[in-house]
Amino acid sequence: MKRFFLVLLLPVVASVLFLAGCDQVKERPVLRIGYMNCNSEQETMQRFSPISRYLSEKVGVTFESVPVDTHEFEERFQAGEFALTHTNSLLYIVLKEDAGLKLLAADKRGHYGSRTAGTLIARKDSGIETLEDIRGKRLVFGPVMAPTGYLAQYDLMLQAGIDPERDLGYYAIPSGSFKHEKLIYGVYFGDFDVAAAPALDLELMTRDGKITADDFVILAQSQVIPYCTFGAAPDLDPEIFAKVKQALLELTPADTVEIDGERIKVLKSAWVDGFEELLDSDYDPIREMARRVNMPPYQTY
Repeated sequence: MKRFFLVLLLPVVASVLFLAGCDQVKERPVLRIGYMNCNSEQETMQRFSPISRYLSEKVGVTFESVPVDTHEFEERFQAGEFALTHTNSLLYIVLKEDAGLKLLAADKRGHYGSRTAGTLIARKDSGIETLEDIRGKRLVFGPVMAPTGYLAQYDLMLQAGIDPERDLGYYAIPSGSFKHEKLIYGVYFGDFDVAAAPALDLELMTRDGKITADDFVILAQSQVIPYCTFGAAPDLDPEIFAKVKQALLELTPADTVEIDGERIKVLKSAWVDGFEELLDSDYDPIREMARRVNMPPYQTY
């Protein structure tokens, strides 16, 4: 008789455990990661969705990927849309100063690792050999909020006594995707005399055979500054913050996730070599540049 009742009881226990498991799944937190758009929303999702999946598996939280345009980021972050952010280093400073964003880790990519630099370049056969030679010339900048495609170069010129608003022939900012490559090609094909080119893009385009080092002369280069950065909302659960940080720092080129039945290498998909822990003070050189150039979050007019 006892055995009979035990047999009857087992399905009941199994059902209770199953329902408890379902409740746990339902109660699993869902948080959003805002990823700054670089070239397009589609590319942003393809690059970074594997990181969100990886973090979901490691942290025990369901992270959703959201592509965000640069000019919308601050308003949407302050509205509480994102628990985590992935932006360039200047936007990290803006969000920290204005909304209390907390530093998680910086991307590592290329020769300088978690840092990069801005350069001013000209074609080697252009006759432009020094920074002083750019007076009266045509210059192409990257997006205004690009630390090494606009800010660093604008600051380099000001430091050299060159006012871009008065001393250049004219300057332009390209629209559309792949803006940094457009800067370099704009000089290469003669549409502009000088370009505000990120050192990383020069490195990558040379590596990929799109250009050669002999094509250009580097007129000036900024100091190296932090590259793209993960941040967290100030009210994020400290336990989740710690787990996310650990997961990012431990991520290796061999780590994979499965998306739509395909096994994907997380770092390769994101175009990064890994992540590194930085101090907020490492971003001070960018703050100093932004103050000299009168840019957010320190603009006075």
